[in-house]
Amino acid sequence: MRTAGAPLLLPAADGGTRAYTPRGEPLRTTPGGPPLTSRTVFSAAHVVADARADVTPDGPAAVDWDATLAFRRHLWSHGLGVAEAMDTAQRGMGLDWAGAAELIRRSAAEAKAVGGRIACGVGTDQLALPARLTEVRGAYEEQLALVESVGARAILMASRALAAAATSPDDYLETYGHLLRQAREPAILHWLGPMFDPALEGYWGSSDLDAATETFLQVIAAHPDKVDGIKVSLLDADREIALRRRLPEGVRCYTGDDFHYPELIAGDDHGFSHALLGILDPLGPLAAEAVRSLDAGDPQGFRALLDPTVELSRHLFRAPTRYYKTGVVLLAWLAGHQTHFTMVGGLQSARTLPHLARAYELADGLGLFPDPALAATRMRALLTVHGVPQ
Repeated sequence: MRTAGAPLLLPAADGGTRAYTPRGEPLRTTPGGPPLTSRTVFSAAHVVADARADVTPDGPAAVDWDATLAFRRHLWSHGLGVAEAMDTAQRGMGLDWAGAAELIRRSAAEAKAVGGRIACGVGTDQLALPARLTEVRGAYEEQLALVESVGARAILMASRALAAAATSPDDYLETYGHLLRQAREPAILHWLGPMFDPALEGYWGSSDLDAATETFLQVIAAHPDKVDGIKVSLLDADREIALRRRLPEGVRCYTGDDFHYPELIAGDDHGFSHALLGILDPLGPLAAEAVRSLDAGDPQGFRALLDPTVELSRHLFRAPTRYYKTGVVLLAWLAGHQTHFTMVGGLQSARTLPHLARAYELADGLGLFPDPALAATRMRALLTVHGVPQ
């Protein structure tokens, strides 16, 4: 294997530089292992922009479909499911509904071809705001029909339009009740906190999370046969644990907590969380190895693999949390999954150079890059272009 070469000069907190010596060997993971059995695990996957397209940040997204689908095959090869067209794929932050619909069609066809598990985001992002509740319901119905038509499981995403139009918890109960009654297969409900999207403040009819939780549970209790599970992204482990203990039998809790996922997936004497996480985009192979430890009855082995990744995840998801996608795509580029560090909507500019440099350092220390020399070469190029000569 090529060596990663001389130390890199990374930007330091005092405005200078500091030397970092790249790791020489990657963590060894093997695709094609046995299916994961003890937990259902979805990686929310990013999209790869077409870097050569002549588009503007506020125009329709130009997607490199070959690279985007190849990345999903990479995740499936390690036994993970793909959560498609979610916020990690820049829904509402560079990818509009037309682009998301095409992504859903292509990914569902690819999943069928390779035998991969897939679930797809259903939202209301085709609407202009403000919108009436009847329009919100119609938008959800349109997207639900598409997802079900391609044979994918639906994830009913939190809706900016619903958050803006709803005037009481009853509006949420009626909207979700209507959608679940007409869904052909059980769906996953998605509670995305305002740290991921400020427009979702007060979701479920209240900014009081205890009150919002009661409304959320009412939706589930009224339709337990139509709810496969819930995806909770509130970055509050205690709240998630309390919520999952109140779920009807057979309704899964999928953690979306990118700060506390090892302990939530490992679980306790009263249960555990499955996973639907953006951090599993860069951590996919390592996370699959960890879950196989759980499958083998080795929770200590699971924690030994996954606990060291939390520092990286907390760094990528630091406030403003919604910009975590930038670090995710950086790591995909450094790992060789795409040929450039460009994002739809120009979001590659959403994080600072010191932030990106620290993401590289943490990921390299974990052995996440299949070719550390390639990652070091690309990171040197990025640093040089941004005025940190190597």
